[in-house]
Amino acid sequence: MEVNQTSPPPTSPVPETVREDPCRMEVTDMAIDGVTVLICLCGLMGNGAVLWLLGFRIRRNPITVYVLNLAMADFTFLLFMVTSSLLYMMENISCSALLSLKYKRSLFLLSLFSYNMGLYLLTAISIERCMSILCPLWYRCRRPQHLSVTVCVLLWALSITVIAAVTSLCLLYDYEHCRVALISMYILNFLIFAPPMVISKVILFIKVLCSSKRRQPKRLYIVILLTVLFFLILGVPLSIWNFLQQFSYSFVPSQVVFLLACINSSINPFIYFLVGSCQRHCSLLSPQVAFQRVFEETAVTTTCS
Repeated sequence: MEVNQTSPPPTSPVPETVREDPCRMEVTDMAIDGVTVLICLCGLMGNGAVLWLLGFRIRRNPITVYVLNLAMADFTFLLFMVTSSLLYMMENISCSALLSLKYKRSLFLLSLFSYNMGLYLLTAISIERCMSILCPLWYRCRRPQHLSVTVCVLLWALSITVIAAVTSLCLLYDYEHCRVALISMYILNFLIFAPPMVISKVILFIKVLCSSKRRQPKRLYIVILLTVLFFLILGVPLSIWNFLQQFSYSFVPSQVVFLLACINSSINPFIYFLVGSCQRHCSLLSPQVAFQRVFEETAVTTTCS
């Protein structure tokens, strides 16, 4: 986050500066952090419900494996963010630093680890559904049975490797090494993972438009479209903001972009529930039934007859 004159936010990757008025409380920042905490708590409950239902109550299929891992990444990100926000609020109230800058940097980097994992998984989900559209025969008959599990394991390994490299440079070396490491990570996100996700989203959007002219489009396509769309609107600003921060440029307050990222990580369970509940006449169903409508409607198409 951006270093201001009141108190350095707990997720600041830059060195702490001297504060002009250490006991001046920013009411606006406190209000935004309070809203962030409330949204994070709602998101933790929502993603916790997704982990429970997809992990123990709903039949597993290739898509639910990705969604289960996405819920785990979002849950972890929200956990770090609610901790950061509460810490920042307590520091504002007490007018003193509760943790050293090293621990605050660690919290920032751990939140980036979960954030990156969410980006990687959304890219994998989008590509997976595009393959089912562009190569339906291969998807039904030739797709490896454990592809989803393998991809998720590789993505977790990649995310751990990236954040471990960045953490070692940011915590053990000087600020310039940390800056180069963060820039490299954002370039990886923007050039390798973001473009395939956007291209896949466009293909899915065209598919939904074509399907809507003949019959009701599959709920799963709508869920993926909404999930990726909200990530582009609410999640991407955090990457852009952090990238520009490495060049000492900021276009919005730090609390705003982190609030948007928390909304993005909290909104997915509600998307699953609302899309699963709506048919011709929208009616609220139990979360388990709503999730089954979304994620089990592809069970037939994922097997070869």
